[in-house]
Amino acid sequence: MTACIVGWSHLPFGKLEGETVESLIVKAAVGALDHAGIGPEDVDEILLGHFNAGFSPQDFTASLVLQASDAFRFKPATRVENACATGSAAVHQGIKTIRAGSAKVVLVVGVEKMTSTPGPEIGKNLLKASYLPEEGEIPAGFAGVFGQIAAAYFQKYGDQSDALAMIAAKNHKNGVNNPYAQMRKDLGYEFCRQESEKNPFVAGPLKRTDCSLVSDGAAALVLTDTQTALKMKRAVAFRAAAHVQDFLPISKRDILLFEGCSEGWKRALEQAGVTIDDLSFVETHDCFTIAELIEYEAMGLAKPGEGARIALEGQTAMDGRLPVNPSGGLKAKGHPIGASGVSMHVLSSMQLTEEAGGIQVPGAKLAGIFNMGGAAVANYVSVLERIK
Repeated sequence: MTACIVGWSHLPFGKLEGETVESLIVKAAVGALDHAGIGPEDVDEILLGHFNAGFSPQDFTASLVLQASDAFRFKPATRVENACATGSAAVHQGIKTIRAGSAKVVLVVGVEKMTSTPGPEIGKNLLKASYLPEEGEIPAGFAGVFGQIAAAYFQKYGDQSDALAMIAAKNHKNGVNNPYAQMRKDLGYEFCRQESEKNPFVAGPLKRTDCSLVSDGAAALVLTDTQTALKMKRAVAFRAAAHVQDFLPISKRDILLFEGCSEGWKRALEQAGVTIDDLSFVETHDCFTIAELIEYEAMGLAKPGEGARIALEGQTAMDGRLPVNPSGGLKAKGHPIGASGVSMHVLSSMQLTEEAGGIQVPGAKLAGIFNMGGAAVANYVSVLERIK
């Protein structure tokens, strides 16, 4: 337990008219410091998670955090990026900084402003998180990549559309009670299962309800060393933090296994000295419903090819064996790339401190987080526990 989360801020995700990358960063940073009960002068280092890839004209963004206060001037600030796992990459970098002893207090901000970009450009920007020499011409952008993964999974294990619809419906139901979620509407299983004018096929067997939302948003948190944290209002400790990077080309891997995800979970659980069954809930990377399905298998809830049963039996529902995405996940909450991983850590901390309101998992003691960049390329797993 070398680092703890001691304060946080989470802005609502969605199409945020009138907001900029700068304004979102400033609001999140100020909110996190206020929640932690510290001032900017107490911060030793700043880390910003911001993917961009063409979403924002302002591409040099680390110093935008300094816009929150003149007292930040001359403090080290660095932008961290690792595709859709950018937020967790920034969080984990903060842990390393504290572990190295070069900082006691680290401010981590995650941000993305996506919705002002035209639709076709959004697809091109997101596809930059794939291996362009082999995957750059796949139709429908990153949805096309996961559409191919879903088609391959169906070919090997049978049509799992029922399970994908169950995952989508579960996450949308959970998102209703999340005040930060972009879509707070219980769509129901039947709507998610059936193709319709409002729910057309997007890529392969994936329909619109199988795809996460294009979003604007920001979240921030304050990290300290454990000794400092125990003197503050609250302390949520990292029992484990594992990062596993895999090959970028899908052709070099068995994409149906999400081996980087599996290895990340294995290392994190060993580090924490727990099993998957010890966790109270998991926030996992459901960029597409097929991703959550395969992640059930990679995290050890089911054997390869049996993840559908976990979904259909309701094992990952709020009242199931292991609630997965009580926040509504990226599916309902939205997926502002650079902010998503920070959001997962903030909402998990809220669960552990019993500040999660309508999405509260009763008696939550131990949180598992999985944030993924690309198609299981950048894999980050955290295990959190409240110690104060």
